[in-house]
Amino acid sequence: MTRNRESSYQQDSVCQVATDEDTWLDHEVSECCFQDERLGKRFRILLERLWGSMGQSIPFACQDWANTKAAYRFLANDRVSEQDILSGHFQATRERFASSEGPVLVLQDTTTFSYQRDRPELIGFTGKCGSVKDDDRRRTPLTVCGMLMHSSLAVTTQGVPLGLAAVKFWTRSKFKGCNALKKTINPTRVPIEEKESYRWLQNLRESTELFGDPQRCVHIGDRESDIYELFCTAQDVGTHFLVRTCVDRLAGNGEHTIADEMDEVCIKGLHRVQTTDNRGRVAEAVLEIRYRRISVLPPIGKQSRYPALRLTVIHAQERTEPIDRQRIEWKLITDLPVTSRQDAIEKLDWYAMRWKIETFHKILKSGCKAEESRLRTADRLANLVSIFCILSWRIFWVTMINRAMPDAPPELVLTQAEIKLLDHLVKDSKRSSQALPISRYLTKIAQLGGYLARASDPPPGNTVMWRGLCRLMDIQFGFSLATNNCG
Repeated sequence: MTRNRESSYQQDSVCQVATDEDTWLDHEVSECCFQDERLGKRFRILLERLWGSMGQSIPFACQDWANTKAAYRFLANDRVSEQDILSGHFQATRERFASSEGPVLVLQDTTTFSYQRDRPELIGFTGKCGSVKDDDRRRTPLTVCGMLMHSSLAVTTQGVPLGLAAVKFWTRSKFKGCNALKKTINPTRVPIEEKESYRWLQNLRESTELFGDPQRCVHIGDRESDIYELFCTAQDVGTHFLVRTCVDRLAGNGEHTIADEMDEVCIKGLHRVQTTDNRGRVAEAVLEIRYRRISVLPPIGKQSRYPALRLTVIHAQERTEPIDRQRIEWKLITDLPVTSRQDAIEKLDWYAMRWKIETFHKILKSGCKAEESRLRTADRLANLVSIFCILSWRIFWVTMINRAMPDAPPELVLTQAEIKLLDHLVKDSKRSSQALPISRYLTKIAQLGGYLARASDPPPGNTVMWRGLCRLMDIQFGFSLATNNCG
């Protein structure tokens, strides 16, 4: 297959992905490790059927009772786990990582899947939301049934998702809020291994080990990841981190804090960004940038176990207080050096990429409709969501390829049959002897999903892309049936 060599490592990072539907599915499952070969074959069939019916129920995707029952048995099998299902995808992500160049951002975040069940104890509890009236007409908090997922998504600095590198699912036998725990025990005295936040450290270690090149990885997290043990773990494995900080830690000789030092730092530069107010109006915001290399001390109760670290703190604050929205203020902490305004802006841009994992979770819930499943236990739901993770990555990848590599050949994503079908379904206003780029064909797919493709419209998003892909697969299936019958 001919490829356009003018693009950078982004092109190389996706060349491992197959050029047709069957092959890309095979590539994602070829390295799966199941205890029984028959489980691997059933997984391949189920993945293909769910891909062809994105957002639909399992019976709709399987079409008959035999395949539906086989799917339910696969998801309920004690010898099947989310790690088995995702093991092939992890290896495919590793190959895409190896084919790329430059730093790769490993985005970490936690999301919650909520369900309504008659027996919530079979799944677990995730929190409390709202209230209901009991028999005495008194309001009591409503416990939410569901499970949590902590994932690590690897993306290039241009935003192309390479795939998942680590995933953790868990549930709670009963819900205890942080405020309730603080009344009985000091959280800083609890070992990190006994906290849910330990999953940040586990994912960091597992994703770094998977890629085998820790110096290229930059682990990015929101304020929930502002954990001193995470900083030390990153130093131990030789990788990097960039997180949004919310803790004002002791610094220097211990007589002052990070905030005290940053108050003494003069403005190192300005940065203009585009922002949107509550009414959707686009405006320009001017950020004042400060940064300094600081000696950061561990919490007082942990100073005997963890060393002091030399870290860079970056503060970016909007110069004026806006009237119709919240003021922009980012406080980042990283082990990476920052010696210039350009370095600081680069780190701000990298942290802004963290929103990509939020988009990935949105595809899981809105596109795959992971929260609409009627499976009864947490293990079965975790297996199903793991399959949805592969499908969601594919949708996200196709969407971002359109933006990052608009001039690449369409064969990177589509087969020749799909290209010809799209040419027939969506006509081009101008005929050209030159081959159309990938952006034009992905726009055609988006048009099948409701994208208007006006000159002023932004690039198509994930929703219209997965709608268009689903419709294209249906049309292709009907076309193949008609061709076989006529032939």
